[in-house]
Amino acid sequence: MFHSKVMHCTICLKHGAVGLSNSVLLQQLARISTSQGWNSKLPLTTQTTASVKSKNVQKDTRMWKETPAHDRKNNLGNYCMMLSKFRLSSLVVMTSMAGYALAPAPFNLTTFALCAVGTGLTSAAANSINQFHEVPFDAQMSRTKNRVLVKGLLEPVHAIGFATAAGTTGLGLLYFGVNPLTAALGATNLILYTSVYTPMKRISILNTWLGSVVGAIPPLMGWVGCTGALDPGAIVLGVILYSWQFPHFNALSWNLRPDYSRAGYRMMAVTDPALCRRVALRHTGVIVGTCLASSYFEVTNMWFALESLPLNLYFMYLAWQFHKKSDSSSSRKLFRFSLIHLPALMLLMLVNKKSWYSSKEQDTPKVQDVNKLPDSRISVLPRRPIVAAQEAESEI
Repeated sequence: MFHSKVMHCTICLKHGAVGLSNSVLLQQLARISTSQGWNSKLPLTTQTTASVKSKNVQKDTRMWKETPAHDRKNNLGNYCMMLSKFRLSSLVVMTSMAGYALAPAPFNLTTFALCAVGTGLTSAAANSINQFHEVPFDAQMSRTKNRVLVKGLLEPVHAIGFATAAGTTGLGLLYFGVNPLTAALGATNLILYTSVYTPMKRISILNTWLGSVVGAIPPLMGWVGCTGALDPGAIVLGVILYSWQFPHFNALSWNLRPDYSRAGYRMMAVTDPALCRRVALRHTGVIVGTCLASSYFEVTNMWFALESLPLNLYFMYLAWQFHKKSDSSSSRKLFRFSLIHLPALMLLMLVNKKSWYSSKEQDTPKVQDVNKLPDSRISVLPRRPIVAAQEAESEI
């Protein structure tokens, strides 16, 4: 009986049974190998085959695309904006413009525009190189996994090319259009951000202090672009920007601790949370003291100290709440207010600027009355008639 069944299946395979597939034949062989299969009188085309036939399998009509998007050429400008971290570059340009406008020197619109554009291009170049170095680590973080280099929308060669073009153009504008000292500050900032700060993020928590130095240089660039020198007023702006970044970034990094830890970044929020909260609170106090001292250094008038005090005290209050509660809600409030605090503070400083004109004003010559001229100038007028009279007397 067994041999007859096997021969029947072999003949079906040889001549091709209608409606049978290899899987069905394997099922039939498995069925007849059991004890129940000997007594079964079912035909080879069973109900299982019928159910397979009746199942409607939908065809996959999705269009699969290559990882580098086909519209790269059409959206190259948008991708470069994302590569340069447009929001961060805009913040750098804003602080540079504030530094230029607050400087006690005549305002030159052309130099002002060149300084702003050069600073922005230098910042864009630094951000592009930074993303190029951090692609393996950005892929592990939820906040950065959708960046253009991580998703393959741009290749590394695009990042290097964009950084080279932006950095060369920006430094050239600062050197030839503004002054060499501003260009030197821009080059220093570019080197610090890409070659020191970025590698240090995976080595030591000192990266936050160094990153704050990088953020404090743009207002100095604006001030030097206007005056050509580093005055005490420029240091006031640098200290404000330096201290502002601690409550801003420490509050931001607090809710990103899992991401930073997964990627291996040495941040205060990960390695020493208590220090992270203390430093944020401490530097809000530094901002209060620096704003009160700005009138002493003749950057602003006394009204600025009074008008900025409520803004700075509320900033300090939010930092105190973050230090006390150390939860996600207090950190978000501190971070969001920091985005409002800096533009508002820069605007108040501009409104209450100490001097709107240069201290070295050039005296313009004024038209003087002829009647008020010195006698020496008047005496030369009748010389010619006197000489003529003397010659006439000598002839007589």
